[in-house]
This record gives sequence, structure tokens and C-alpha cells, in this order.
Amino acid sequence: MIKIAHESPKSIFNEVQKHTDYDYALVHLLEEDEEYLQQFKEAVLKGREVILDNSIFELEEAFDADKFANWINELKPTWYIVPDALEDTKKTMSQMASWNMHYSKSVYGKKIGVVQGKTYKQIVACYEYMDKIADVDMIAISFDYSYYTDSIPHPNKYVSWMLGRIKLLGDLVRDGIINESKPHHLLGCGLPQEFSYYSQYPWIYSLDTSNPVVHGIKGIPYGSDGLWSKERQKLHELINFEVEDTNLILGNIHKFKWLTNGKRAV
Repeated sequence: MIKIAHESPKSIFNEVQKHTDYDYALVHLLEEDEEYLQQFKEAVLKGREVILDNSIFELEEAFDADKFANWINELKPTWYIVPDALEDTKKTMSQMASWNMHYSKSVYGKKIGVVQGKTYKQIVACYEYMDKIADVDMIAISFDYSYYTDSIPHPNKYVSWMLGRIKLLGDLVRDGIINESKPHHLLGCGLPQEFSYYSQYPWIYSLDTSNPVVHGIKGIPYGSDGLWSKERQKLHELINFEVEDTNLILGNIHKFKWLTNGKRAV
């Protein structure tokens, strides 16, 4: 089964944690928010598995490498995501090479390399670099590459994102690119029903998304087939939100888990 993490406001961190398999931290919030930092330090002390993200999705550029290395050693997460560059294959590979040269041997935890690119050829090149040259411990693939909308145009871009990643993973398997002996992480979520299509891939180790939490906060329940639209607000913008009723959020979390564990949406 795929391990699931859902980022949440601090006010319900402990409650959501009871319904997830591991915790997912954003490095810029460790720096900005002492309460957030303490929540994740406590998670590590409890023996929870933790992934530390470089916050590129939130900041639109990766966190400073020196500061990121310091925060890795401060938090001591299980895994950390090496700074990358959105859809830029060459820069992502260059940043990985620099990380391996300057930081890899001096920081705590196992490293995750993110595949970046705008075309299938670039994505394959970046994947093979992460797997065979950078020798990362886990490979991550994102939910919103522009390649998805280019390869599967659809009036609903969230459908393109969903079908695009499903197709990409299938193509990587078909072409013998996927290293099935290495764990993989799925970054983010367009539509939650996407994850019902991955039960045949035991090499998918984990995923992270705030989707069921954000939609619960907005009063939007999952249907039996998931969702067909997506709230644009990012979870880090809601980190201080005081949640008064968790019923809808927890209902979405349970439905997300049901979909992910192989109950294919219709």
C-alpha cells in the first residue's frame, strides 16, 4: 500500500496525524514558525517517518541550499527532497550534482531526487540521471508538469494532470525506464481518484497532498468518484487557520485512503 501524508493547519496537526502514515514538512515554515517546527520535532521524536520538502511548490523556487542543509540537520527527517528547478532538466541535474558535491555526505537522512522536464525526452533524461548517476534513495514525480496538458489536452486541466501522470508512469514502465527496485514518491495531487490506478505499481512508496484537508476546510466533500475540480489555495496559506469542525476533513481523508487503496473511481 502507498504511504499517505496530508499537510494540515497547525490547529489539527495532531488529529490529522492519527489518520496518516507519515508527516510531510515544508522547510520555509520550519524557519518562519516555531510552533510548526516543534510539531515536526515531536513527530521525529515519536519515531514518525518525515519527509522534508524544499518548498519549491510554495515559493516557486527552491529554498537556499546552505540553509536547507542546516534545517535537515536540525530536524533530522527520514527523507529530504534535494533542491530542484521547476520543469528545468539541466538546472535540476546541476543542482543535484552540486548538492552531492557539497552537502550529501554531511546531512542527515535519505535523499529524494525530483524528476523535472517539459518533454518526455527531458523527463526520461532527468529520471535516468537521478537513478543512475545521482544515485538518489527515492525518485519523485510531480502532479502538474506542463507535459501532461501537452500530451493529453482536456478542457479540464485537472483531468489532464491526472491522466497525464497515469500515462507518464505507464510509458516509463513500458520503455523499461522505471527502476522497480527503488522507491518512488508522487508529489501532490490534481484529482484524488488518480491514485486508484496505481495498485499495480509496488514501487510507488509514498505520496503527499493536502487535497482532502483543503477541500474539507472549504466545505467541499469528496464524492464516491473523488472530485472533478480543485481548490487553488495552497495549504501553507492556511497553516494558521483555526479549524473548528474536522468531520468533513476526516471524511475526505478516509475517502482518499479508500480510493488510493485500489477502489477505482468510476
